[in-house]
Amino acid sequence: MKFEGNHLYILSGLPGTGKTTLAKSLANHVGAAFLRIDTIEKGIHDLCDFKVEGEGYRLSYRIAADNLRIGNSVVADSCNPIKLTRQEWQEVALSNDSSYTNIEVICSDIEEHKKRIKERECDIPGMVLPSWKEVEEREYDSWDENRILIDTANKNSNDSFNELLSKLKLPHNNGN
Repeated sequence: MKFEGNHLYILSGLPGTGKTTLAKSLANHVGAAFLRIDTIEKGIHDLCDFKVEGEGYRLSYRIAADNLRIGNSVVADSCNPIKLTRQEWQEVALSNDSSYTNIEVICSDIEEHKKRIKERECDIPGMVLPSWKEVEEREYDSWDENRILIDTANKNSNDSFNELLSKLKLPHNNGN
């Protein structure tokens, strides 16, 4: 099902909160392009053999802009930890006559979050997932912008996704 109008859904949050699961489900649900920073950054690293810093975001902005210009919605999946990248994602939408929604995904239960980090498996070949210590030490600015907040603690992925659909005011699939 594709919804009318191009829209940029900007999913943000620390590793292990469930944002990629929600992003994939949302992209599928609304018929949007799915952009995952981890995949793009790993690809740049593998192809160009250098330490990737802001290049993954910059390339993603261009791919998102191309899609928005031709009328496609985009779901962007990234930690998006600092105010600068949050502003840049929003500018991608605005400069391409598109609307956007910021969505922050958190896991407020520290023990559950820690367990997810320790037990999860990577679906990007060759990528090394961050340790709990690295997640704890990661720079992550507080939010000034309006956003939808989804707390995935003590919920399964279907419940979190249905909460997201409700907050986005999007129709739910039968059986969800």
